[in-house]
Amino acid sequence: MDKLVLASGNRGKLKEFQQIFAQRDIRVLPQAHFNIDDVEETGLTFVENAILKARHAAKISGLPALADDSGLEVDALRGKPGIYSARFSGPEATDQSNNDKLLKMLSQVPADNRTARFHCVLVLMRHAEDPTPMIFHGQWQGQILSQARGTQGFGYDPLFFANDQQACAAELPPEVKNQVSHRGQAVTKLIRALQLG
Repeated sequence: MDKLVLASGNRGKLKEFQQIFAQRDIRVLPQAHFNIDDVEETGLTFVENAILKARHAAKISGLPALADDSGLEVDALRGKPGIYSARFSGPEATDQSNNDKLLKMLSQVPADNRTARFHCVLVLMRHAEDPTPMIFHGQWQGQILSQARGTQGFGYDPLFFANDQQACAAELPPEVKNQVSHRGQAVTKLIRALQLG
């Protein structure tokens, strides 16, 4: 495998994956290169949605496809926002509106009960009919703060206090976050499985 398509329109993810795979002589092409639109995420789990995205991109591009589905799970909210993390506050959601909604929903929840974790599921499909897609899962434990901290990262990072780092995700330098985060963990498993490390 010398090239694959990333089933995402997210430029940040594309840049991250291009850097990781460039060191291993694998070109990562954006789905836009093949005029692939985002597929509707109709799955009920991160795994289902990642498979839908990877299969769609592999079918149209004819290349192996890598898809990522990730989000935040908050225990006090019975797992919400979960698979709806990116659009938690509605179809026109922004990072700020999602964070505002999360804080409002947790306003009466004490600090000790604000446990949460980020999940990332990576799926690599060798072709659209791949009966055994490779699936890698990473999770990052923490809790939700009552106010934003830090200026790094995106999404819920300013509200997520990472237990292992004793710091907010948005306070971590990118090179640290990329190693310890849910996505970093899933990528590490992918690289090991492909014997690229």
